[in-house]
Amino acid sequence: MKNWIKAFALALMPMAVLAQDSGLKSLDTTDAGRAWMAVGRLNIDGEAFCTATLIAQNQVLTAAHCLYDKATGQRIDLSKVEFLAAWRLGRASAYRAARRAVIHPDYFYDDETPTNRIGSDIALIELWQPIRSTSVIPFDTGDRPVRGQEVGVVSYAKDRAEAPSLQEVCSVVTGVSEVLVLSCDVEFGSSGAPVFAFEGERPRIVSVVAAKAEFNGEPVAIGTAVEVSLPLLRSELSAGRGFSGSDTGDSASRHIGARFVRP
Repeated sequence: MKNWIKAFALALMPMAVLAQDSGLKSLDTTDAGRAWMAVGRLNIDGEAFCTATLIAQNQVLTAAHCLYDKATGQRIDLSKVEFLAAWRLGRASAYRAARRAVIHPDYFYDDETPTNRIGSDIALIELWQPIRSTSVIPFDTGDRPVRGQEVGVVSYAKDRAEAPSLQEVCSVVTGVSEVLVLSCDVEFGSSGAPVFAFEGERPRIVSVVAAKAEFNGEPVAIGTAVEVSLPLLRSELSAGRGFSGSDTGDSASRHIGARFVRP
């Protein structure tokens, strides 16, 4: 794979927008975004953001590199991480502080070979308070998609940081192990965005966006499959592993967890 993909990790700071011809649909209204309320913006220290998705009432899924400071290479203080469910035009359906996080044990932020990182570029964040809302329903996850399968991506990025957008039709170009090459066109801020398969009654998350790359001269997204990695992360979380922030639970929940605004 490393012979034909020029991959590089998405930066935490949003830098550019998706191409104009990528088939993006803005989810900036209640009706447009109703089916995607569990996708939210992951704010990091008030200066950067990624995309993340609620997969249980108290768990969100994102990319591992979102939890590292790009300048220092150190893990970010988790007390400075906040999940904004269905963030849209200055309001969120729920605001929650991050309590604890687990990163795939094979992930190393400072690995000099990006392709070595991508297959494990996935993290699970436990929230201080669960999100119990009839409008914010956690997404289930699904099996690793196959070559040629149609998928879609919901993400935030620069110049659309105030509302997510949906690219409903892209496809799996190829894949090796847990690394997927997708025809989806992503940009900075899309890190951690959910990649959905559309079989069944409701979309299921099959991957998270880890990087962008070039394939045959065309921009593509590189995703980390969730089928194998997510059970491992949940096991780690259940075992009490991972890391937490410097704030106490009481202060974090009072500061963020109590805020709730219905759309």
